Amino acid sequence: MIKKIFLPTIFLVLTYGFWLSPDFKVITAGVAIFLFGMLALEQGFNAFAGGALERTLRKSTNKMWKSLTFGFTAATVMQSSSLVSVITISFLSAGLIGLVEGMGIIFGANVGSTTGAWLIAGFGLKVKISAYAMPMLVFGVIFIFQKSKFLKGFGYILAGLGFLFLGIHYMKEGFEAFQNQISLTDYAVEGFGGVLVFTLIGILATIIMQSSHATLVLVITALSVQQVTYGNALALVIGANVGTTITAVLGSLTSNTDGKRLALSDVLFKVTAGIVFMLAMNPVIGLVDMVSTTIGIAEDDHTLKLAVFHTIFNVTGVIIMVPFTGRLVAFLVRVMPTKAPQVEKARYLSSASAEIPAAAIEAVRKETVRLYDLSVDTIIRGLSLNKSVLAADSKIDDIINNSSNIILQQNIDDIYVRRIKSIYADIVEFISQSQSSMGAPGHLDRLLLLREVGRDLVETIKGIKHLQKNLNIYTLSANSDIRQEYNNMRIQICRVLQELEVIRAGEDESATILSLDQLKVEINEKDIIKTGRLDRLIREHRISAPMAISLMNDSAYYQDICRNLIHMGGILFISSDQSDEEAENSVALDEAEIKEVVDEYVEEATK
Repeated sequence: MIKKIFLPTIFLVLTYGFWLSPDFKVITAGVAIFLFGMLALEQGFNAFAGGALERTLRKSTNKMWKSLTFGFTAATVMQSSSLVSVITISFLSAGLIGLVEGMGIIFGANVGSTTGAWLIAGFGLKVKISAYAMPMLVFGVIFIFQKSKFLKGFGYILAGLGFLFLGIHYMKEGFEAFQNQISLTDYAVEGFGGVLVFTLIGILATIIMQSSHATLVLVITALSVQQVTYGNALALVIGANVGTTITAVLGSLTSNTDGKRLALSDVLFKVTAGIVFMLAMNPVIGLVDMVSTTIGIAEDDHTLKLAVFHTIFNVTGVIIMVPFTGRLVAFLVRVMPTKAPQVEKARYLSSASAEIPAAAIEAVRKETVRLYDLSVDTIIRGLSLNKSVLAADSKIDDIINNSSNIILQQNIDDIYVRRIKSIYADIVEFISQSQSSMGAPGHLDRLLLLREVGRDLVETIKGIKHLQKNLNIYTLSANSDIRQEYNNMRIQICRVLQELEVIRAGEDESATILSLDQLKVEINEKDIIKTGRLDRLIREHRISAPMAISLMNDSAYYQDICRNLIHMGGILFISSDQSDEEAENSVALDEAEIKEVVDEYVEEATK
């Protein structure tokens, strides 16, 4: 109900304000232009997604001071701590960074956001910034119409800065004209009551505009023309800082548990600092005066003093929170525990990650690796084996041939529905959502190849399901020939899985490709039908006709399982730095190429 009446109410209030005062139109237009500039800036930085920002994020957050520095730098450059928070949540959801690193980035971004207040108070109000805005808009629009993604992104950044400057100019002009009609200082509230009321106003304004920067600009421009008292302006700044947490909270709604924990840590950071400053407003004002005098700010320059206050607020918050990061993480884990669902769901996929190519690809890759691990566990269960059989030094032939354990029936259908199908469905849906955000063709190609991996794994599980019934019959058969043939299938599947684990841990890509090719050759050489082994067993009456039919059908299933696993391994475990075309081609050998590999191997061996 609230959502239905919220937007019409805003429209009615604005319409009444436009009718009441032309100067109110100028102020609100300035806010709208400023917010549009923020959107253009975000669009510009998103154009570079997958590039320097993401690579730097992965390498620069392994220590708290690095995380703080990265967050400060990113927010200073982007002039949006909210954007940095949303990006951080997306990378946390994708598993690229941990919760502690994410908290460090957000804490640093809050300090970095203070540079905006300094620029507005120290530069934006002291020169005619509309003169700088016009050229930025002109050049920005020219770049936006270029085909190059880099130039287009740079154009959005220029245009965004131009709109920011223009918005500040119109807000200042509107307040200067507005003061001739009414003085908002007449409605000033002194004491702690004033602090509380104007903090709430600041929170509400920031929630409505979804930008603490916009609220700060409004406060600073109003303060510059004496439309708000200094004390009430400081309370508005506290409210703006607390209110900006709504962006991180909204961005975390579709993220995983760690994303929600990170958003809650941002709320705790801002609310804790807000309460401390509200209760200690008078001592803090004295501290601001002392710092301002020390750095040469005039006694009556309240706009720059407000920037000092904003900086002290966020730096103090960091000083309070950083020493307790470990305890805060423990508290967040306790308050928001990770629930083990009856049906497995994706851990790394979130709507926030879908908007950024590098985050989306890494999220899908991690989720697909997790799907592979769950699938391997299911395959091993279906073969009635223990996963230790895949150890690098494991002698698979001896383990399987000498095994006399009773085969335990595993409900593959139930395991498939609970563990495999649900995650694969999440991956398919996420890739569909992410396709529109993939700027470069290579990004989309990589996503589609990863989707193929999921399909191969699903087909493999279905193949194991078909094999399972006869495996459970014939691996305990008194007929040693049929028992050996089904054990051979188990052995070959395990060898493929064992080799994939070696490839997964290895670093030599050329050896990786050769291993995959050799696996294909080995499977082809051991085909029970092509080698004539099946006909020989029938002729010599070593197996019955029903056994032969089962072997023919199950041999096809087993070979499809092996080929799907090999194809999947070529995509998933060959380095993503290698081109997707090379990864695909490395596992796409036809029969003629297999023969060529065999001939070269034989020729080399006979030299």
